[in-house]
Amino acid sequence: MKLFVAGVVLILIVETNAQWYKFPIEAAQGAHDMWQAYSDMREANWKNSDKYFHARGNYDAAQRGAGGRWAAEVISNTREWVQEKMGHGAEGSEADQRANHWGREGNDPNHFRPAGLPEKY
Repeated sequence: MKLFVAGVVLILIVETNAQWYKFPIEAAQGAHDMWQAYSDMREANWKNSDKYFHARGNYDAAQRGAGGRWAAEVISNTREWVQEKMGHGAEGSEADQRANHWGREGNDPNHFRPAGLPEKY
């Protein structure tokens, strides 16, 4: 009986600290944040705004927690890998990845905001 109680207590301690059950929810929310930033970028159609939307999508996703940060990293890396394979310039990909990383680290995405971009975004 003592072993059973000790096991239950250990499970409760680990569960509350790890909060592993939140990861998939955060990942889904982070993926949605990435999609929202992409949709806003397409809607805005604003010159030199792509780095801002990269940073914003990663920032918003990372704010969700570990799952959101993971989703942002996977989506960003996959997108850049596909872009490189399709023959888009490596220098553009590097700049996008810098903006992605900037946002995922919790830095202000407005650092990349172009002048005149409507406040809606």
